[in-house]
Amino acid sequence: MGEEVKLFGSYASPFSSRVELALKLKGVSFENIKEDLANKSALLVQYNPVHKKIPVLLHGGRPVIESLIILEYIDETWDGNHAILPKDPFERALACFWVKFIDDKVLRALWMSCRSEGEMQKNFMEQSKEYLELLENELKGNKFFGGDAIGIVDISANFIALWAIVLQEVAGISLINEEKYPILCNWIEEFLSSEVVKESLPEKEKLFAYFHAKKEVIFANKAPAY
Repeated sequence: MGEEVKLFGSYASPFSSRVELALKLKGVSFENIKEDLANKSALLVQYNPVHKKIPVLLHGGRPVIESLIILEYIDETWDGNHAILPKDPFERALACFWVKFIDDKVLRALWMSCRSEGEMQKNFMEQSKEYLELLENELKGNKFFGGDAIGIVDISANFIALWAIVLQEVAGISLINEEKYPILCNWIEEFLSSEVVKESLPEKEKLFAYFHAKKEVIFANKAPAY
């Protein structure tokens, strides 16, 4: 399809990085527009007037919003040589379940483990350990959640592979480590070693510097600031 493709995202956002990775896996050329989230552009507000958030995929002048909806749109719009969602209905439903689990449960537990203190932090860390154990078990025998190739679950779990690692270092805690989760850590290594993933994610050192510099402001918010 020849329509112009633009992505409105942010350097430090795992959600816009999801979309960037999916587009690159499909071999889609696009303009990558990095938003200043403290001073959102008029175009971003125009294309996402309800939430006024990134990411927004603009395809032929038509906006698609919400990262998971965008991933499905990309998979259905561009065939390419890389399937993001499984074709088999059961496998597709299973993948969607784990994506929802990651977004609804895992991300919040990991985020709150890094930004809370005392008994609250202890509770969220226990939740995180329970959820990470489930992901560890789901990965057994597979290189990726998608089998031998990166799929929608892997893309959706990019927060675990990079952002959670950085945030736990900033917060001075240890949740994700090889001793407790060797299979998950092997997945992280495989995922981050992919060339297309490297092109789609921010550098770890720069992401650490970003969150460390904004630690007091970011960790004062209950909602994830990415």
